[in-house]
Amino acid sequence: MDSDRPLRFTFVSGNRAWGGSEELWSAAAAVLAADGHRVTVYKSCVSDSEPRIRALRELSCSIHDLARFPLSPRRLFSGLGVLSRPLTYAHEVARLGIGVGSSKRPDLVVISQGGNHDGYLLADVCRRLRLPYVLISQKASDLYWPPDLRRASIRRVFESARATYFVSQHNLRLTEEQFGIALPSAKVVRNPFLVPWQRRDDWPDESRGVRLACVGRLDAKEKGQDLLLRVLARDRWRARPLSVTFYGTGLHARGLEQMAQHLGLTSVTFAGFVRDVTTIWDDHHGLVLASRCEGLPLVLVEAMLSGRIAIVTDAGGNAEILEDGITGFLATASSEDALDAALDRAWTRRPDWPTIATTAADHIRTLIPEDPASVFAALLRDVARNA
Repeated sequence: MDSDRPLRFTFVSGNRAWGGSEELWSAAAAVLAADGHRVTVYKSCVSDSEPRIRALRELSCSIHDLARFPLSPRRLFSGLGVLSRPLTYAHEVARLGIGVGSSKRPDLVVISQGGNHDGYLLADVCRRLRLPYVLISQKASDLYWPPDLRRASIRRVFESARATYFVSQHNLRLTEEQFGIALPSAKVVRNPFLVPWQRRDDWPDESRGVRLACVGRLDAKEKGQDLLLRVLARDRWRARPLSVTFYGTGLHARGLEQMAQHLGLTSVTFAGFVRDVTTIWDDHHGLVLASRCEGLPLVLVEAMLSGRIAIVTDAGGNAEILEDGITGFLATASSEDALDAALDRAWTRRPDWPTIATTAADHIRTLIPEDPASVFAALLRDVARNA
């Protein structure tokens, strides 16, 4: 293949909402488009209010909303989706097939999954059309095992991919276990972060007590905010000068707020979605996460980069970047007692927090590249030129 000619990349996202799992593919697509390559995007529920989408349009990327009938109002299709999710997904798969099948053959299709098998039908379109493709899996969890009915199809999708990418070794290992296959072409990649790479040396004032931030989608099943609320309701945490701010939105937002009210927690605040996450670390001393499952939480990387303490559960790849007592505090399980114990260990070492946070800031910069999107874009170029 001519190493100088522009390549054709097609990016497919299996996620309807926009969250941290959308950052890698969209940022890499922007890098490739800026370098002169042709980029086409297929995603459901495209919103021009999302900065990444606007940036891709400005780079002349062709963007197609899978969750729409051609020439039909968005509201009409949204109503149909509520009535029949299987019908909606079948339409998206069919539309992707028509789109990639009728256009000029891409050099590589990049399929991004929020989990490790939720986008397999989209990938199977490429497999059946004999298009070269790679898979990104942003999360793998024991909460979501693939059903036996679909295992063979999903295995074929993984085995036919030119490369597979995961955000943590934990997710890679668990995926191999869940499907009973080895993935020799798999690599661990890093997501772009939303805080400055440059170190910050400030430390928030503690005269008003210790302030922790719990940042993430308000989804109790995965993110475990209910565990954290129960811990904060214990007598010793009610008596200590500690407050927690929950940042984010999600399907359990109102339920978690009412749970906090029911428990009589006056030290808890729900601040909603904040686009500029850097501002969170202006007046919070650390991060607390009670996650039941993760890929590698972007907010953990960002807290460490920002020189803040982190107290998190041993979920996903957390233990791969954080060492208990050295660069943060790790709860041994996603349970109330384990989280309580980790918080208490951290509390007894409050005078050491600035030093631990500085150590964490240095350590995370040895694990995460300054520009993850460019690193990933280079990987995709190499695969495309050898496809």
